[in-house]
Amino acid sequence: MFVGRSAQLARLGGLLRHVRDDGDAKPGKALLIRGRRRVGKSRLVEEFVEHIDVPHLFFAATGRPVRDELRLFAEEVVASDLPGAAVFDGVELASWDAAFRLLASALPDDGSVVVLDEVPYLIAADDGFEGTLQRAFDRELARKRVLLIGIGSDLAMMEALNEYGRPFHQRATEMVVPPLTPAEVAEILDLPAADAFDAQLITGGLPLICNEWPAGMPLMDYLDQALRDPTSALLVSGERSLAAEFPSDAQPRTVLAAIGSGERTFTNIGRAAGNTPQASLNRSLAILLAKRIVAADEPLSTKSGARDKRYRIADPYLRFWLSFLGPHLDEIERGRGDRVHARIRNSWTSWRGRAIEPTIRDALERLVPTVILDEYDAPGVVGGYWTRTNNPEIDIVVGDRTPNTKRIIALGSIKWLENAPFDRHDLGALQAHRTQLPGAAVDAPLIAVARSGCTVVGVTHFTPEELITAY
Repeated sequence: MFVGRSAQLARLGGLLRHVRDDGDAKPGKALLIRGRRRVGKSRLVEEFVEHIDVPHLFFAATGRPVRDELRLFAEEVVASDLPGAAVFDGVELASWDAAFRLLASALPDDGSVVVLDEVPYLIAADDGFEGTLQRAFDRELARKRVLLIGIGSDLAMMEALNEYGRPFHQRATEMVVPPLTPAEVAEILDLPAADAFDAQLITGGLPLICNEWPAGMPLMDYLDQALRDPTSALLVSGERSLAAEFPSDAQPRTVLAAIGSGERTFTNIGRAAGNTPQASLNRSLAILLAKRIVAADEPLSTKSGARDKRYRIADPYLRFWLSFLGPHLDEIERGRGDRVHARIRNSWTSWRGRAIEPTIRDALERLVPTVILDEYDAPGVVGGYWTRTNNPEIDIVVGDRTPNTKRIIALGSIKWLENAPFDRHDLGALQAHRTQLPGAAVDAPLIAVARSGCTVVGVTHFTPEELITAY
C-alpha cells in the first residue's frame, strides 16, 4: 500500500506538465531526488510513473562494473514502453555516451519520463559519468519532451551534483524526500499524537515499516509481532542500509555502533570503538557526518560550545535499530525475540527520554515563531545546552541563531512520561537552570513539553497534540 507523499506526487506531476506543454526550444527538464536510504524515493517515483499517460523508462543501477550496467540499461530500455525501444535490441553499448545518444532516438515527441535510480553507483563506477550526462542532456535530452529523474541515497553526493563547478550545475531542480512526519505516522497507524511520536522513534517514518504495522496496534504489541519475524522490515531495513552505505569500509560502521550504543563525546566514542586512534576516528566521523547518518550538536548559548560537541545518530529508526536490534539479531534468528522485547521494554522509558529530544526540538522550531516569538525580530532556532559535566543540561534553548546565539529567547524542559506531568519540582529545576545558561535573562520565558500534562503556571506548555500540528 502506498501512503502519503501527496505533495511530492503533485510536484512530479507539475514538472511533467511543464515538459509536455513548454514551448521552449529545450523543453526537457531534469530533477534530482535525494533522501535517506529506504525512505521511499524509488517507490514514490514508481507510483508516479504507474499513473501517468506517457511512456517511461525506470533503470536502477546495481553498483556493478560499467559494462554490466550498460547491458542492464539496454535490457530495461527494450522492456520499457518507449516507442523506439527496439533500437536497443541486440545492441552492445560501449559507453554511457553511446547509451544516451541512442536513448534520445528512442524517446517520443509528446512526452516521456526517464528515471535513473541509484545515480551515486553510476558515478562511483565511472569517473566521467557526470560529464557524459551533462553533455547528453545539453545536446540531446533537453531538446526532447522528457523529464529526466535522478535518484540517490548518498545525500552529500546528490547535493554536490548540482553545485557550482560540477558538470550538471544548474541543469536540474532538486527534491528532498523526507521520512514520513509524526502527523503522517499518526494518520497511517491510527494512533493518538503521543503514541505517534513514539512510533516515529521506532519506524523513523520509513513507509515500509509503517506499512507492516497494523493500524491502531499499541507500540509494544507491534514490537512483539515484528520480533517474531526475522524478515520483518523493522529488522532487515537497518542491516540493508548499513551494508549499502559501507560495503567495504568497516571502521566507520564500528564508530557508528559506538554512537548507537549511547556514546556521545569524541573521547568516549573512540574508547567504545576499540580505542580507535584519533586520526582514524576523525576520518570515520567525517564520513558519517558527510553521509548525514550522524549529526554533531553544539550547546546553544551566547558562549561558544564547539569544544563540548556531542554526536548522535541522525535517523530515529537507525538509532533504535543500533540500540536494540542490530546487536541482537542472532537471538531473533534463533526464535528468541522475546528476550529482545523484554530488553526494550525494560529500557524504553529512559532510552525514549533522550531519543525524543531531536524530534521535539524540530517540532518546536516549527511552532515557536507563532507561539512565543511575536515580540522578537528573529525566526528562532531550537537546540539544547550542556556542559562537559552535564551540570546543567537543558533540554530546550531557543535562540536567534545557531550555534552561537546572540540572544536567548526562551528555554525549557522535556518530560516525556506516561504518568508524570510537569510539576512544581520540574519548574524549580528549570528556573535554576535559567540562572546557569550563558546569555539568559532572569525573566527569559520558560517552556514545558510534557506528555502527561502540566500542573504549574509560569510556563508555556506544549502537549503532544499541539506538537503534532507543527507537521
